[in-house]
Amino acid sequence: HVCVGDSADTPQFAVDCIEAWWRAEGRVRYPGATRLLILAASGGSNGCRARAWKHALQHTLCNPHQLHVTVAHYPSGCSKWNPIEHRLFSFISLNWAGRPLDSFETILNYLRTTTTATGLQVSATRVTQSYAKGVQISAEQMAQLQWFPSPNLPQWNYEIRPQEVAPASAHRPPGSEPAAG
Repeated sequence: HVCVGDSADTPQFAVDCIEAWWRAEGRVRYPGATRLLILAASGGSNGCRARAWKHALQHTLCNPHQLHVTVAHYPSGCSKWNPIEHRLFSFISLNWAGRPLDSFETILNYLRTTTTATGLQVSATRVTQSYAKGVQISAEQMAQLQWFPSPNLPQWNYEIRPQEVAPASAHRPPGSEPAAG
């Protein structure tokens, strides 16, 4: 699954794309899954030090879908060993090689028509939302996350678990209490 947008490549954009895949495909393909493994680069929007990435994983993916998410970051310069580089992006590049990518429709069409003899089929969506760069997550917000560094290479590997969420009735805005009577 590939998401294409023209806003900033931010942690929230990256997590929204993973969540969109989970909603559309992941939970359908893996209906009993309670855990998700994400292999990620160490820099950029999904970097191992990006607080906004962890915060977005907690609130956009883990809590709403009750998923335990394990993130394993490749060390700097090693993301080329991520299997996606070889199993997906190489075939996308072959499919649109030498062709002008002059519109979102053209890009999405080339993505969606990328296939291999072994059964690869690419799904693609356009993301039209605008994402703000430089979102800061405070130490207090980080302390509220349910994230746990791994005993193995904790600077690159960790798990984020769903938080206990109060029932919806406990989250009524002021003035919206049920009428007495």
